[in-house]
Amino acid sequence: MSNAQKALVMAAGTFLAIALITLAVVLFVSAQDSTKAAQSNFSNLQTELSQTAFTVYDNTTLSGSQVVNALRKFTDQDQFGIQITTGKNPAGQWYGKIINIGVPLESVTYGSVDGEASGTLTQVMDETNINYVNPNGKFRSQLVMDRSNVIRGIVFHQL
Repeated sequence: MSNAQKALVMAAGTFLAIALITLAVVLFVSAQDSTKAAQSNFSNLQTELSQTAFTVYDNTTLSGSQVVNALRKFTDQDQFGIQITTGKNPAGQWYGKIINIGVPLESVTYGSVDGEASGTLTQVMDETNINYVNPNGKFRSQLVMDRSNVIRGIVFHQL
């Protein structure tokens, strides 16, 4: 084999190596974009699924036992509060965290956490307490969302 043939074979090999590297980089970049899109879709789906746990409490009428079950289920969540107003306590009692609902909806602080709530599950079970929730009572529920549309609480108002 002459030097010219060796040079051509080497040049062809180098060209082929560069072509393969370029192809690999192009495939990697397109796969990276697809991965980012898939992650974004997964994140949106995960957010929707996490919100579905609260759809039953979105402007619905519930029994007192369902209110107590919601209290048991959600009271320990971080950055989340439940307010229950009863016939004996129209001002209501917060459980878990106190959520700011006293300002207009457009306010930056609406739906923000204001601190720890003093309400306990034993209060809603004690018939002598003003915060007692009658299992047969009817309550209207409403979700409280912050400025980022994250559900921060539920308000139950006895009808």
